[in-house]
Amino acid sequence: MDDLRIKVPPLSELRSHRSAKWRGFEPDVLPLPVAEMDFPIAQPIAQLLHDMISNSETGYLGNIPELGEAFSRFTTSRWQWKSDPLQVRLTADVGIAAVEILRVICKPGDTVLINSPVYQNFKTWIAEAKMNTMDVPFILENVISSVEVNPWVLDWPSIEKAYASGIKVHLICSPHNPLGFVYSHQDLERIANLAKIHGVIVISDEIHAPLTYKEKEFVPFLSVSAQARETGVCITAASKGWNLAGLKCALIVTEDTGMDKRMTELPPSLHFSTSILGAFAATAAFESGEEWLNSAISTLDDNRILLGNLLATHLPSVGYHLPHNGYLAWLNLEALQLGTDPSLHLLEKGKVAFNAGHLYSPVTPHYIRLNFATSGSIITEAIDRIVSSVG
Repeated sequence: MDDLRIKVPPLSELRSHRSAKWRGFEPDVLPLPVAEMDFPIAQPIAQLLHDMISNSETGYLGNIPELGEAFSRFTTSRWQWKSDPLQVRLTADVGIAAVEILRVICKPGDTVLINSPVYQNFKTWIAEAKMNTMDVPFILENVISSVEVNPWVLDWPSIEKAYASGIKVHLICSPHNPLGFVYSHQDLERIANLAKIHGVIVISDEIHAPLTYKEKEFVPFLSVSAQARETGVCITAASKGWNLAGLKCALIVTEDTGMDKRMTELPPSLHFSTSILGAFAATAAFESGEEWLNSAISTLDDNRILLGNLLATHLPSVGYHLPHNGYLAWLNLEALQLGTDPSLHLLEKGKVAFNAGHLYSPVTPHYIRLNFATSGSIITEAIDRIVSSVG
């Protein structure tokens, strides 16, 4: 792209979009909850989809070795991880992947570890697989943080105790939604070692990985060690990095012959439920979308800083740390005293929509999750609406 920044359509145009974000609220509400970007998609992907539709290529998805190969080239270039293109399986989205993997490697009643506050559908997936959830929450260690430091840290003594208790799976969100936390190599190596010792499988949801900012390095779980490869399964997609969620294509990735063999028990229907448009769009993203991705990250970097400046000026009592990944801000509104669910107050009084903090953990009801993958003017308007609702 000629410019390092993405040009976001005006609000009037965005309101004509048909996605859940823009059809889920009344027209006078500014919606900033759903994790999708308001950015135009990358030109190589748009061109591919245009050509496929023009050629009426909307049939069933068959073999697509190009996707595993493109993903491997991308991971090698981006993260120095030469993933195995022959150990890439497809399904419609990471939620389906998680549920079906759990069904293969566990039995009903087994226990799955999570670390909250975390993406709310982790619990939904575990329940759908008829398993139990054990939660070892992150600890808020530092109220004030710099760009380099995320104030949320893992509770290692409790994690080690959970592993020793007999859990079957540790489901991690790496990088983390909604905390913007990027696991270090040391973190992941420690998890892999525990998993090896206690016979635990680690499912690493790495869907947000492409959108990691320059001050942190994303480390794929399967790249960490032999123990990680023996115990790990990665679920990921191009959907967050390139804004392709509605095209329905996700990847299940392994790096070990034993784990690969276990994944052969996954239902064959997973592949055929994947969209042909989504699979080829994901291939184009990994193959030709890196320039657009870098532009998107530059735009999001500006936006996370803009959001921090706006809050410091107009709502200094709101807790905010710069996320190290993605476009989801985790805001502590406790000081504003907006009741048991601030998101309801802001929707009713400010006509601005966010995700409620209680969705991610029962002990964070005073938080909201804000999606800043939009224009600076919309972010500014959102803060203005919060201010007006509490004034």
